Amino acid sequence: MNVIELLADLQAQHDETTARAGELRDQIAHLTAALAETEARLADLDTTRKVITERAPAGEDPEPPESSTAYQAIVNAFNQHPGQEFRARELHELLGMPTHEASVNITRSRLGRLVRQGFLTQPGRGRYQKRT
Repeated sequence: MNVIELLADLQAQHDETTARAGELRDQIAHLTAALAETEARLADLDTTRKVITERAPAGEDPEPPESSTAYQAIVNAFNQHPGQEFRARELHELLGMPTHEASVNITRSRLGRLVRQGFLTQPGRGRYQKRT
C-alpha cells in the first residue's frame, strides 16, 4: 500500500468515526431530553401524592389493597388484632390456612405487598403489624 492509499484509508476511517460520533451525540441529546421529561413526571407524581395524602381525612385507614378472599382474610386478621405482630406462619395458623412452605411464602409475598401499599408495617424482620 502506498502513501496515497494509506492516507485515503485513514481519511475514510476518520469520516466514518466522525459520522458515528455525530450519531452518538444525537442519541445522547435524545436520551437527555427523555430523562428530563421522565424526571419531571416523577416530580409531578410525587407532588400529587403529597397533596392527596395531606388532603385525606385524618385517622382513616387506607382502603384494603385487594378485595380477593386471601387478602381480605389477612386484612381482617390484622383488623381484629390491630396491635399484634404476626409472622406469616403464625397468621396461617390463626386463619386455619395450610402451613406448608410454599403456601406460607405466598403469604409472605402478600404481606410484603400490603407493607408497600401502606396498610401494614414491618416492625422487625419477618414480623408484620397493622399500620396505626
